Amino acid sequence: VCLFVCLLVMSVIQKGVVSASKAEAKTAVLGLYRAWYRSIPTIIQMYRLDKSSEECKEKLRERFYKNKGAEDTKVVDMLTIKGKMELEETLRMWKQTTHVMRYWEDPNGPVQKPKTFFQKFLDGN
Repeated sequence: VCLFVCLLVMSVIQKGVVSASKAEAKTAVLGLYRAWYRSIPTIIQMYRLDKSSEECKEKLRERFYKNKGAEDTKVVDMLTIKGKMELEETLRMWKQTTHVMRYWEDPNGPVQKPKTFFQKFLDGN
């Protein structure tokens, strides 16, 4: 089953992306979303992730909504190509588990606790 899913997704990835219209670009994005969505169980199994399928689907949805405001067809095409490359790298196991787990990291870094008066005093602030 894993091999079949990989081959199916690879056939989606192989198609070139140069959209003539917004509708064509939207179709390519939806195809990419479906390819990622279908391969989530395979990715969880291959990388032995400690995440549930629902958590992965929510993260996928979040990552796609992040670029929802892209209007220019060339930008959408570029993002679609990057997404296909990312999917291919993930399915061919060119990544390590830590690379996949970075999707759940906060882009701003770890949240620092506010310092108490005593900590500020010791730091000299």
